[in-house]
Amino acid sequence: MKKAISIVVVLSLLAVLSAAGYIWQRNGIYGLNVVLRRGGTYWVSVKPDDARLSPAMQLALQPEIPAVSAGASAWNEVEPGFQVREISVMAGDREIDRLYLNRFDPAKFRFVARNEPSGAKDIDQWEAALTPEGAGGTVLIVNGSYFGLKGEADTPFISMGTQLGPHEYDAKAGAWVVNASGTHVVDLTLRDWRAVTANAEDAMVSYPLLVGEDGRNNVRTKSNWLANRTFVAEDRQGRIIVGSTKDAFFSLDRLVDFLFATDLDLKTALNLDGGPVACLSVRSGTYRLKHYARWEAQVADGEVSLLQTPLDVPWGLPVVLTVERR
Repeated sequence: MKKAISIVVVLSLLAVLSAAGYIWQRNGIYGLNVVLRRGGTYWVSVKPDDARLSPAMQLALQPEIPAVSAGASAWNEVEPGFQVREISVMAGDREIDRLYLNRFDPAKFRFVARNEPSGAKDIDQWEAALTPEGAGGTVLIVNGSYFGLKGEADTPFISMGTQLGPHEYDAKAGAWVVNASGTHVVDLTLRDWRAVTANAEDAMVSYPLLVGEDGRNNVRTKSNWLANRTFVAEDRQGRIIVGSTKDAFFSLDRLVDFLFATDLDLKTALNLDGGPVACLSVRSGTYRLKHYARWEAQVADGEVSLLQTPLDVPWGLPVVLTVERR
């Protein structure tokens, strides 16, 4: 009996080592952290009214999606050059989602792209690593653009003067860029990303472009892909807005329609990675906002697939955008 147990133990250990080796080869330390942190990631098929979906997602998956409007709200100054605002997404008299908005004067704040390929930092650990106090203090942390299987930037990416991500890339959407001319969200439809990001201090290419310089909804495809959303935008006064949704009511095309229905006066807006990575931290003086994202669902041929993990913990964020005082 002991010999049989020993064989089982050895075989189990070999299976674990084999699985770990496969993950390491395919995903590196990032993949191992995904397994250790949240037990992996998988998709499950659900019905549109499944209780595992948020009420906002269930509403968005109805045959007739209700019209929504923006609740009354105003900007509040937290410190010079930085304002916050929350806009309720209303279906009739019911709030079904919420936009968290942060507006910065780029003359007083700098935007930084950061990549931690190991995925070892969730939003709490990024907070611990970046002090919010004093000159150079980090006021905002949010997930950034997309990352690859090993947690490395999947789009062109400049972090504090160092180019990361792919050197060859066909970018047709947009980028946010920090250079000698200032901080801007740039429409790349008719521009080469290499020229736009040349000599940049920090930059991040992402997609899709939500609002183009032509002032139109730039999301050409309607879909039922629902997720927590984040975006970075430039308004017509040159201020930079970082936005995030509380829930996952919006597909990208409907998010843009909602943004146009507000008074944000956007010149350009660029989508960042969405879903459970779309976490947000804001710290300024006594003001605190912490948002843990969790939702992503896709619909194909009438079938709803919901992203799930065995452990309900904050996701590691390999790519983040931070906003710091100058």
